[in-house]
Amino acid sequence: MIYLQLFLAFLIPGIVGYGGGPASIPLIEHEVVNRYGWMTTSQFSEVLALGNSLPGPIATKMAGYIGFEVGGVVGSLVALFATVAPSLILMVLLLSLIYRYKDSPRVKRLSKVVLPAVAILMGTLTFDFFYESYFSNGLWETIFIAILTLLLLEKWKVHPAFVIVGGLTFGAIFLV
Repeated sequence: MIYLQLFLAFLIPGIVGYGGGPASIPLIEHEVVNRYGWMTTSQFSEVLALGNSLPGPIATKMAGYIGFEVGGVVGSLVALFATVAPSLILMVLLLSLIYRYKDSPRVKRLSKVVLPAVAILMGTLTFDFFYESYFSNGLWETIFIAILTLLLLEKWKVHPAFVIVGGLTFGAIFLV
């Protein structure tokens, strides 16, 4: 019964939490604290703080932790699946729909509109990262990291995971 409760506790915020993890946090809190009583508000706040301190989507980190606390490893897997299931199902359905109509003029027009918007959003995100790095670390450190990253990825074809680990190591040693 606990696994069904875990599944429902994280499926419902996943379905109605439009806007991703930050939008679904109050819904998860309602389920975990008020509805099922697995945690107090203080404990939930600590889990939220821990989830915010780690990289990646916050809702999945919280689901994994809370699921583990309530139902062990299986509970963690159930809560994680319930969190990602709505998005996963919608992505598969929409992708199959787009693939079916990929030659349609409307889908081609949609792609022509969406791709530049995504590029602009990624550019804005990159600018924000550079801006934050400049004020946190300094101009020369930011330029060094940017040039080194570009060379590692484009010239020497190093896998992005190794570049990220290297960047984290560099930051931990030199930028603390």
